[in-house]
Amino acid sequence: MSIQLGVIADDFTGATDIAGFMVQSGWKVVQLLNEPDGNTEIPQDVDAIVVSLKSRSCPVDDAINSSIKTCRWLKEKANCKQIFFKYCSTFDSTEKGNIGPVTDALMKELNANITVLTPALPVNGRTVIHGHLFVNGTLLNESGMQHHPVTPMEDANLLRVMEKQSKGKAGLVDLVTVESGQEAIKKQLSALQSQGVNYAVTDAITMENLLPIAQASSEFPLLTGGSGLGAAIATVQTGIAWQRNTTRGEKPESTARKTVILSGSCSQMTNAQVNAYKAIAPSRQVEVSECLSNPHYANELSTWVVENQSTTLAPMLYATQPADKLKQIQQQYGTQQSSESVEKLFGEVVNLLKQQGFNTFIIAGGETSGKVVQSLGTQQLSIGAPIVPGVPWVKDRQSGDWLALKSGNFGQENFFREAQEMYL
Repeated sequence: MSIQLGVIADDFTGATDIAGFMVQSGWKVVQLLNEPDGNTEIPQDVDAIVVSLKSRSCPVDDAINSSIKTCRWLKEKANCKQIFFKYCSTFDSTEKGNIGPVTDALMKELNANITVLTPALPVNGRTVIHGHLFVNGTLLNESGMQHHPVTPMEDANLLRVMEKQSKGKAGLVDLVTVESGQEAIKKQLSALQSQGVNYAVTDAITMENLLPIAQASSEFPLLTGGSGLGAAIATVQTGIAWQRNTTRGEKPESTARKTVILSGSCSQMTNAQVNAYKAIAPSRQVEVSECLSNPHYANELSTWVVENQSTTLAPMLYATQPADKLKQIQQQYGTQQSSESVEKLFGEVVNLLKQQGFNTFIIAGGETSGKVVQSLGTQQLSIGAPIVPGVPWVKDRQSGDWLALKSGNFGQENFFREAQEMYL
């Protein structure tokens, strides 16, 4: 079976997100957890390979280099027909962000003159109209994303955002054109290309809007966007339309589960999820001051988790903070130092819990997820059944460990409990 799509994702949860949507649209998908090289095993009998990078907020040169190396591996080693650059459905990338430079580098690598920018994920409230990105009906820059600690989004106009951080010109495929279908979109893309446009921002307010976009851009060497477009690409190939209540794929078995929740995201939704879970299960806050000063902190926290794992619901460690408290912490300890200290701690805790037989990890936050899978030594994941749209259960193909890797804003307030109810 030929590999239809090679996906370069700019963080771990984003990779899991698109992989899950494609599985629910009928594809077989494997996720790689590190930048591939000559020794990386090429998955067999799959429709898509998704590679998780940590390139969203790293130095731009590092993001470009890792993306180009991954692109070459996907094209030359895995023989993927088309490349997809996956970023968050909230386009997490400031004026000096990495989406533009990485897109430019990939376009040059693939000799692409034009590509689409399609972050819309309507099922999760991310829609684009008149080139402006909305979150649950609110402009991106008024949705809470303007307070994001790493990638604050202060402009909802994707054309402006893209042009400020890239070398090319942005244009729009508006909703009227999208709803007119595949041929109308193709005509507009051709017109934009003749005008020197390199990035075609596509309006979309329903999941169905994404299908003609996928059809119209099926011959493009490079696509960019969110997981909704990934689902549409798979649907075009399989004829299986993505549906909210579809549950294709494996899930953890009920027996022999030793589960822990680790929450590092400080998004509004994760704050709500943490607060809801604190009311019903053992929970302990991770203190940045202790991360920086206490060499025994990881042992203390892992011991606490073990002591509290006999309850029905798993214990939770959380560094999640509301925006005002997070700002105080960053001012006191430094943004990078405080973030890295928490990630390092979570990595140490996971290693200690693994030694105690823990085999199920529910993680909130892209950076935290990346550190956890790195600490576990995970190389490849099989994509399982969805917990919520964009967050599937995934299984380490070597160890058999199960993970739920949740992007900060995904899921409802009861997410942590809902994930466990799939196997309790």
